[in-house]
Amino acid sequence: MGRTNKPRAGSLQFWPRKRAKRIYPRVRSHANVKISGFAGYKVGMTHIIMIDNREHSQTKGQKISSPVTILECPPLKPLSLRFYKKTVYGLRAITEIFAKNLNKELARKINLPKESKKEVPKEYDEIRLLVYTQPNMTGLAKKKPEIFELYLDMPLEEAQKMLEKDLKVAEIFKPGQYVDAHAVTIGKGLQGPVKRFGIQLKSHKSEKKRRSAGNLGAWTPKKVSHTVPQKGQMGFHTRTDYHKQIIAINSDPTQINSKSGYKHYGVVKNDYVLIRGSTPGPSKRLIRFNFTVRSKHDVEAPEIAYVSK
Repeated sequence: MGRTNKPRAGSLQFWPRKRAKRIYPRVRSHANVKISGFAGYKVGMTHIIMIDNREHSQTKGQKISSPVTILECPPLKPLSLRFYKKTVYGLRAITEIFAKNLNKELARKINLPKESKKEVPKEYDEIRLLVYTQPNMTGLAKKKPEIFELYLDMPLEEAQKMLEKDLKVAEIFKPGQYVDAHAVTIGKGLQGPVKRFGIQLKSHKSEKKRRSAGNLGAWTPKKVSHTVPQKGQMGFHTRTDYHKQIIAINSDPTQINSKSGYKHYGVVKNDYVLIRGSTPGPSKRLIRFNFTVRSKHDVEAPEIAYVSK
């Protein structure tokens, strides 16, 4: 006799499988570091030839090919310092101190404050830094910036100085470090259960549908469970890829640009980061990368022998 059961098709880790609320991710976890992370626009992927420096690798010291993702990282501009107080309902924002000389493009996203508070509250538990991106510095046809929050673990005097300067990716990360990549995945629209959950096609002798579930569940209880694979939204979900190694951080775009530019993106104009492997999301989408929350030892960045353009 053959097996009478099998594991279910499709993971129940993420439910409901609906569209993300916004096109760039919200990150609520962080490592205990001075600044939690950075963000950049996904250019695309290419491959490099590098010298393998992994200690226990069979190809140690040899040239190997590796896929990399290119992220263009224009400087982040500070928006405000937000002070939080712990309550029985969690953290509650009590006051906010805005930076000076905010970009006029920021008015496309929020209502700019006419006056900014300068008094630091007497009692607070945490400080966060709100920053916004500068897409007008890239080749993207957009002006509206994205706004998000960075976790800070530093004295108040040092945090106040963060409002006076732009943040650059080379000031926060170094080649060889591991990060977690957060992004909204590529949207695929309405898809059926075969593509969405990976269920098997029914026999050619089955009646009615062939690309659907065999049944919708038991007679009792008299309802359809959420575990039954059905058609619906696929893609455009907030997802995280853990332990992505930074291969290189460079401020010279000529070393990565091709003559015709990158497909669906164009030419890199700012600092860029090479991350080994893939990251969620299509080109042009904002990718946030933070210090990894799981234990992972940083290693020395490998030597790059060739970059495919």
